Amino acid sequence: MKKIIALGLAAALLTTTAYAKPKKAKKVKIGIAKIVQHVALDDVERGVMDAIKDAGIDADYDLQNANGDVGTAAQIAAQYKAEKVNVAVGIATPVALAMANTMKDIPIVFGTVTDPLGAGLVSTLEHGERNVTGMSDAIPTEQHIALFKEICGIKTLGYIYTSSEDNSASALELVKKGCEQAGIALVTQSITKSDEVKAAAEAIVDRVDGIYLSTDNTVFSALPALVNVFGKAKKPIFSGDVTGAKAGGIALASGFNYYKAGRATGDMVVQILNGKKPAEMPVRFMTDPSDSDFLVDLDVFKALGIKLDDKYLNMANLVFENGVLTEK
Repeated sequence: MKKIIALGLAAALLTTTAYAKPKKAKKVKIGIAKIVQHVALDDVERGVMDAIKDAGIDADYDLQNANGDVGTAAQIAAQYKAEKVNVAVGIATPVALAMANTMKDIPIVFGTVTDPLGAGLVSTLEHGERNVTGMSDAIPTEQHIALFKEICGIKTLGYIYTSSEDNSASALELVKKGCEQAGIALVTQSITKSDEVKAAAEAIVDRVDGIYLSTDNTVFSALPALVNVFGKAKKPIFSGDVTGAKAGGIALASGFNYYKAGRATGDMVVQILNGKKPAEMPVRFMTDPSDSDFLVDLDVFKALGIKLDDKYLNMANLVFENGVLTEK
């Protein structure tokens, strides 16, 4: 009898010890690739990793940059497939498409894709498509153009876009619609790579009153060149991406915070790592007012000779003045 009790106590002790020292969670492998390198997409990448870290997940990362080349994006997708990453994150449409076309069994989360429906990544915004879901960076283009006309009095708008990007083609249609609604003319110039941005800006600057920038990654990868051209011509720029405007030279910028967008994308990755299926997860949008910023550059308005009405200044949470950016 004593022997049986002793064996029982020993078994109980072993069980207690086992629960006291749980097995360490297995490290996961996550691939994150972006189409080009610029501040906004870097912020998305950082936000993704911070969200995963804050969730207590131990992860190794394979960070890649396609340098604006769709062929390189396809190679990166093939590499992630060979590595059998636990989750692949595609920042921008070309990279996300390359992943979706290459990896059918690995969960894919896209980040900052303007038109996931038009790109064919999903067939509805209500839920993901097989192994694919993600976050859209759609912006209110029509409202931006109306505000640009209201503040700067533009009658002819310039727009540069990347002809090979699905996102840019979708954005172009919104820009056309916005100009039609606002009753202003539109002058467009297409590009295929970032080193064409300066020449494109020079080609249209004398034919327009100002230029609107949507979230075109190729354009933003060469943003300083465009800002320089329009700054010398004293023509205003309205950007749908606030991140790039923080360096100065852009009159107005309105858009969501890309670091927060990265965290939202990272939260989706965390849910998948915790067992949720991409097909169960709706496409996410940054719709909370706290997710967005509005920037005005008073130095630019002074150079343009335009007096900014106080009501617009009061709307801004970011103000550039005398070369210094202040956050309200």
